[in-house]
Amino acid sequence: MNTYRHTGFTLIELMIVVSIIAILASIAYPSYQDQVRKSRRADAKAALMQNQHWMERNFTTAGRYDQKSDGSDVTSDDLPVTSLPVDGAIEFYALTLADVTASTYSLDAEPQAGQTDDTDCATLSINQLGVKTISGSGTLGKCWGN
Repeated sequence: MNTYRHTGFTLIELMIVVSIIAILASIAYPSYQDQVRKSRRADAKAALMQNQHWMERNFTTAGRYDQKSDGSDVTSDDLPVTSLPVDGAIEFYALTLADVTASTYSLDAEPQAGQTDDTDCATLSINQLGVKTISGSGTLGKCWGN
C-alpha cells in the first residue's frame, strides 16, 4: 500500500497568512506616511530658521529687510534655501519671502507634491519677530513643536 505524506500549506492556511499580512500593512502604512510627513515638516522648519537667520544678518549689514547692503532688493531667490529637499529631488516644500518691507517680513514654507496631504499644518510661516503661524487645521504646538 502506497501512502503519501503531504507536507506544505493548504490554500486556507496560505489565505489566512495573506490576510494577516494585509491587515498589518493597512495599519502600518498610514503610520509610516505620517512619520514621513513629520520628518519633511521638521526639515521645512529648519530651513525657515536658516532663512530667518539670513534675513537678520542682512538687516544687520543693510539696516533694513527689503534691501541688501549693495542697495538691491531682497527677493526669495536670495534666500539660502528656496526648496526642500535641496538636492534637486521631488520638491516637498517651496520656501518664499513674503510681505517684505524695510522693517518686516514673513517667510513661508508651502507644501508641494506628497506633502500637500499634510492638511493639519499646511503652510508654515515665521516673521521678523519670530511669530510662528500655520494655515492648516492643526495646532501650532503640533506643527511647530512648541
